Amino acid sequence: QLQASGGGLVQAGDSLILSCAASGRTFSSYAIAWFRQTPARKREFVAFITSNGDATNYADSVKGRFTISRDNARNTVYLQMNSLKPEDTAVYYCAARASSVLVLSESGYVDWGQGTQVTVSS
Repeated sequence: QLQASGGGLVQAGDSLILSCAASGRTFSSYAIAWFRQTPARKREFVAFITSNGDATNYADSVKGRFTISRDNARNTVYLQMNSLKPEDTAVYYCAARASSVLVLSESGYVDWGQGTQVTVSS
């Protein structure tokens, strides 16, 4: 079970760190991705990290600004978001898949957290 947290209201240019905490002893076996969604857009891929953290992948829109990392000892994945823009406003979700093969579609993920709201004002 996944739980995302850390969202909030910030100004453009600010930073936030989102956390995705997982329960269960097999967390280190799962790759984790962050997605985001607004009412006007379907859920979109943001970032991905393999089960052991040796590889990451980012959407072009966040590359160079966001960093995904994980601490398997703490069963937690982080999304460091810097230089936030108003267009980053969305509900952010973390999701897990058993394979570390990169999948950009939400259909490739079996477990989802409840989402955390990020609002960036201009």
